[in-house]
Amino acid sequence: MSLNVFWFLPTHGDSRYLGTSKGARQVDFDYLKQVAVAADTLGYDGVLLPTGRSCEDAWVAASSLIGETKQLKFLVAVRPGLSTPGLAVRMAATFDRLSKGRLLINVVTGGDQAEMEADGLHANHAERYEISDEFLKVWRASLAGEGGDAGFDFEGKHIQVKGAKTLYPPIQKPYPPLYFGGSSPAAHELAAEQVDVYLTWGEPPAAVAEKIADMRERAAKHGRTLKFGIRLHVIVRETNEEAWKAADELIQYVDDDLIARAQASFNKMDSEGQRRMAALHGGKKDKLEVSPNLWAGVGLVRGGAGTALVGDAETVAARMQEYADLGIETFILSGYPHLEESYRFAELVFPLLGKGKARSGDAVLTGPFGEVISNDILPKASQS
Repeated sequence: MSLNVFWFLPTHGDSRYLGTSKGARQVDFDYLKQVAVAADTLGYDGVLLPTGRSCEDAWVAASSLIGETKQLKFLVAVRPGLSTPGLAVRMAATFDRLSKGRLLINVVTGGDQAEMEADGLHANHAERYEISDEFLKVWRASLAGEGGDAGFDFEGKHIQVKGAKTLYPPIQKPYPPLYFGGSSPAAHELAAEQVDVYLTWGEPPAAVAEKIADMRERAAKHGRTLKFGIRLHVIVRETNEEAWKAADELIQYVDDDLIARAQASFNKMDSEGQRRMAALHGGKKDKLEVSPNLWAGVGLVRGGAGTALVGDAETVAARMQEYADLGIETFILSGYPHLEESYRFAELVFPLLGKGKARSGDAVLTGPFGEVISNDILPKASQS
């Protein structure tokens, strides 16, 4: 199985440590461009842009990077209920056309009630999934050209459209692929019926296997098959000891008070996925390795994806293969700080995955892989 490996654009901020401004860096266009160009040139398949009021706008940020990259795909969120289907259709079609087919759609129903109410969406958990279901039916039909010249009509509980059509269709047919992650029964049913790739956060393999089995069963009832992806952080070093030391250093400024305040904020959400992430560590630092080499330290203070694969390259590649054996094809990864860690992961792990830019066997000086020694000796080729 050929794995897709994505990186993460930290539009919500970046740092060397969690829980402190020490080691933090300004995230502006120049920095985002550095991360995106690194991911593109290193051979990552795409990047995920986060969404929500704590982030720079994902669509604006991604659009600004189309011309700075060549092959990189952009996984960008649509937010049912926060925009009309028609507006989301035109944004997706235009982005896909201008990027020459490099758009992927991340469907985000949302789990932070307070944030959504601040954005003008007053709907409970069940209602948000009803809205998402109707939104995606219109979105997919419009981009696929259903209804012909007359357009697509839809009469739902929350959304009604007449004559919906796309005059400038996307390059990808019938529409850019839909990615979605959600852990509640309503989320699973939505994914089974309408999306292309189901994403899970980085739970232990046994829990991921249960999700995949449930999703496959649900999708089969609709006559569909799904692909699967996983969202994880990574802390990879040349040895396991160095990797675990780096994990400890990442949270060295995270104290019990900060953990308590962060968890209290997360507890206000009605996200089943966030609840499952929090349950892995229980708000304590004492048992953070929740599965071999799967570390829940990030989730002590970070919402969303809260686990990391920790270890040397061979160990992390082996853990990724365990998930791949379950059916995971796409790995959406990140690491702190994101620029340096994009290089570190690619240099250490990509050779084991058969990914990245192939090294030429010729000793040419158009950019030697390693510094020339004493002005005239080429470095030895890596045996990895």
